[in-house]
Amino acid sequence: MSGDGQADLTALWHQHWPSCPPVGYKLRDPYRDVWVRFHSLPESKRYAEDEGEYAIVLERYNTVLDEMFAGADVYVVTPLWTTEAGVPLSQPFTGYWQSLLVEDDPDPEFCTYCHLFAARQPWRRGCIDEQLRDIADHKVAGVLITDTRMQRVHHPYDGGADVFLASSEERDRMRNRHGDWLSSHPSGL
Repeated sequence: MSGDGQADLTALWHQHWPSCPPVGYKLRDPYRDVWVRFHSLPESKRYAEDEGEYAIVLERYNTVLDEMFAGADVYVVTPLWTTEAGVPLSQPFTGYWQSLLVEDDPDPEFCTYCHLFAARQPWRRGCIDEQLRDIADHKVAGVLITDTRMQRVHHPYDGGADVFLASSEERDRMRNRHGDWLSSHPSGL
C-alpha cells in the first residue's frame, strides 16, 4: 500500500472512529451506541467441538458479514503483534497500513506493537472462511473487516463477533434479526 493509501485509510478511520485506534477490543466502550455482540454457538458456547458446530460458527459469521457487506469491497485488517517498533522484514502480509504502540514500558523489551495490514477484496460469502475458522479456534486474533469507507466494522473473536454499525437504528435492526445469537448477560457480553 502506498503512503497515500495509508493516509487515506487513516483519515477514513479517524472520520468514523475518532475515539479509538483500529483495535477491535478497544472499540466497544466508546461506541456502545452502535455496537452489538453476537455469539458463535448456541447457549454462548465458546469453541466448536465438531464439524457440525464449525458449520454453525461459519454460518453465523457469514450471515452477519453478508448483511453488512454483500456486493461491496471490504478491507480485511490483520494485525501482527511484535516487540519491535519496525515492521519485521519477514512479515507474511501485504498492504502495510500502520503500526501502533499498544503497551508502553520503560524497558523496550516489554513494549508491544501492533502492525496492521489492510487487504482490499470483494466480499463474497465464504471468502475468508479459513481465517474465520482460525479466529474461532483462537489461532488468530484482532482481525477487523470493514467496508471501504470504514463506516461498519466486524471484529470476529473466538466465541463470536463484535459488530459496529453506522447508526444505532441499523444496530437495533441487526440485533433484532439475530436475537437468539445474543448473550443473556445484561451488558451484552
